[in-house]
Amino acid sequence: MKGRVINAIFLTLCLITGSLQAAAPSPDMVVKATADGVIDRIKTQRAELEANPEKIYDVVNELIIPNFDFVSMSKWVLGKNWKAATQAQRNEFMEQFKTLLVRTYARALLEYSDQEIKYFPVEQKPNSNLAVVKTELTSSSAQPFPVAYRMHQKNEQWKVVDVAVDGVSLVSTYRGSFATQIKKNGFDSLIKELADKNEKLASNLSK
Repeated sequence: MKGRVINAIFLTLCLITGSLQAAAPSPDMVVKATADGVIDRIKTQRAELEANPEKIYDVVNELIIPNFDFVSMSKWVLGKNWKAATQAQRNEFMEQFKTLLVRTYARALLEYSDQEIKYFPVEQKPNSNLAVVKTELTSSSAQPFPVAYRMHQKNEQWKVVDVAVDGVSLVSTYRGSFATQIKKNGFDSLIKELADKNEKLASNLSK
């Protein structure tokens, strides 16, 4: 089940790239165009990625990561601990948090096997810079799996600030575990724990 959740997240986390040239395209346009682009890259580079799995990081960093607002995500996931942290701690946390997302779900991209993505109308209040893009991962061998992206418009670009898989928010989930770690052992212990986890995930990618 855990592997399926991870796969669902990153198959439609293949969202949001700057490849669209129209000014401030709608959130659903961004999602679909980017998903199509990333899936095409995976298919065309399948042999290369199988031979050198670590190259999947290039795909993620090029097409996905620049379109997430990690400052906002970090503020929300840390809550009151963001204000208490030094700027150096904030910067290191954002780097390790970004790396965690890249490395946790990189394998899911390598395991893509022609699942389809269904898109639903954008949920957005009039004149709001917040929107929710709901998608559904479908295949012939499994039940549809919902993945929703909470986005906001920043500098005329729509960026992801949270992902919910089957109704469970990524930010809310991490917020609880991170708060527990900080309360128990301090902010620096959380950074070290993330760094250790990232190193382990990197070493396991090609296994």
